[in-house]
Amino acid sequence: MKLCPICGPKLSVCCAVLSVWGIVMLAILGGLLKIRSIAFAEDILADIKSVDLDDFGRQATDKYDNAAYSTWVAAVIYVLTLAFSLFQAALNKRSGKL
Repeated sequence: MKLCPICGPKLSVCCAVLSVWGIVMLAILGGLLKIRSIAFAEDILADIKSVDLDDFGRQATDKYDNAAYSTWVAAVIYVLTLAFSLFQAALNKRSGKL
C-alpha cells in the first residue's frame, strides 16, 4: 500500500514551523501560569468574588493550575500537529515533490 501525501510540500513545512513556534510559546506560557505569574492575575482572578482570604487563595491556585494544564494540553496537540506535518514533508520528499 502506497501512502499519498495529503498536504503539499510548502504547506507541510509551513505547518511544521508554526507547530514548533506554538509548542515553544505554549510551553513557556504554561510554565508562567504554573509559577503563578502576576502578569496573568487580572485575567485569571477576574471572576473570583470571595471575601474569605483562604478561600480566595485556594480558588486562585485552582484557576492558575487549570489554566496551566489547559495550556500544556494545547502544546501536546501542537506536538501531534508537528508530527503529522513532518510525516507529510517526508512523504512529499519521498515522492520527489520536496
